[in-house]
Amino acid sequence: MSQSIKNTVYIALISLQVIIIASNEIGFYKISPMLILVLIAAAYSMAMLLGQLTNLEGKYKVVKALIPSLFAFMLLLTWESVIKGYAVSPILMPAPSNIFNALINNIPMLWADFKQTYLKAVLAGYIIGCSSGFIVAQWAVRSQVLRDALMPLGNFMSAIPIVGIAPIMVMWFGFDWQSKAAVIVVMTFFPMFINTLTGLQSTDALHKDLMHTYAAKKSQIFFKNQLPHALPFIFNALKLNSALALIGAIVAEFFGTPIVGMGFRISTEVGRMNMDLVWATIVVAAIAGSLSYGALALLEKSLLFWHPSYREGNNSR
Repeated sequence: MSQSIKNTVYIALISLQVIIIASNEIGFYKISPMLILVLIAAAYSMAMLLGQLTNLEGKYKVVKALIPSLFAFMLLLTWESVIKGYAVSPILMPAPSNIFNALINNIPMLWADFKQTYLKAVLAGYIIGCSSGFIVAQWAVRSQVLRDALMPLGNFMSAIPIVGIAPIMVMWFGFDWQSKAAVIVVMTFFPMFINTLTGLQSTDALHKDLMHTYAAKKSQIFFKNQLPHALPFIFNALKLNSALALIGAIVAEFFGTPIVGMGFRISTEVGRMNMDLVWATIVVAAIAGSLSYGALALLEKSLLFWHPSYREGNNSR
């Protein structure tokens, strides 16, 4: 059988699974258990198609984005099939279509939650925490006393659970976004401080001697020698903190917030068993976190094109 005929059969099996979900009543696997074989065949077909696309990844750039998209589609198709086919309670696990409907029908409310949690608390806490960690690391690289004092404290702070400090910050800074931003500052300061300090100390001895030979000023040494070497470490901290900040804000909202915010929405809708909206809020948080991480990764790639790790990666392709 030629490859084109095989591909046609694969696509037909995947399409058949979509038709089964759309045309049958909920619980169709309980009525016709053999239909599960179509789902298995569709998953196998998708695996075969993805295998062929992987071989084309080096030739066409669009394939690189197509592979995870098709994989995600198959994952959602399987999720939808199992939930609807076995009539799983939406309280235990809603179907992706129900989550999508909740997302579309509650856009104004989810946007208000996003503004409260992300645009106010996360951005403020992230900027303050990362910038203060970066500034203090610059002081610490010139001060042995500051390094010896802060490094053990960083280990101690990283061991403190967020559920322990969040209620305290709510008591100190109130129920609005300022208390969530304070939690984020605590969570993001030390990862940025430690990574920046490590990066600033990682400069090559040969480069240091060269800068001293040229009688470079402190500012020139920093911007032309120390900072470029520290950038990979700084971006590691920025990407790590982008996830920590969102988690910290959502968890902190469980302990007190105005009647808006992602954490507030999740906690209240769980109490009302409105799991579709809970999952829709989680999807919004996941999209926000993914976009933040992706933007930082793109910025890192544009600034560190000269770094050996990126050059080696491009040469190996």
